[in-house]
Amino acid sequence: MRKINKSDIAEDSWSSPKGKFRGSGKGISEALGRDPFSTDLKTRHPFDVEITRVAPGQTPYPYHLHSAQWEFYYVLSGSGLARHQEGTTPIETGDAFLFGPDEPHQLTNNGSEDLLLFVVADNPIGESCYYPDSEKWLVRSPERRLIRSDNFDYYDGEE
Repeated sequence: MRKINKSDIAEDSWSSPKGKFRGSGKGISEALGRDPFSTDLKTRHPFDVEITRVAPGQTPYPYHLHSAQWEFYYVLSGSGLARHQEGTTPIETGDAFLFGPDEPHQLTNNGSEDLLLFVVADNPIGESCYYPDSEKWLVRSPERRLIRSDNFDYYDGEE
């Protein structure tokens, strides 16, 4: 059995260059030995588990959709808004929600305390993302890749 306590996991923080997107998280799967770059599911793990923290007034990442990945969210504490293709939906402590492939989404903490989320993603190999606001693609391929396009920064067109 592999076991880890969340208090023993370092919290990683991120921020976009202009600070529009900011958040932090504890990579539970990585702490349990997950290698996110492996194509072997015994070391890659068939799912990824994280605790994400979003400070008041923050949005952790641009509006995006996954080509193949499912993401499950459970709100541990706090409140916010989930942006999706039909608009926005308030989220609060105790809520659970799911985004499947081709379902754009983004979370924002519009509350007065940290928004703490338990996130589980299914980690398909070859997963890609599309960013509707900036009309760009993130293409991942662990083996071969042939791409003809301009390179963009992750936050290009977002801030």
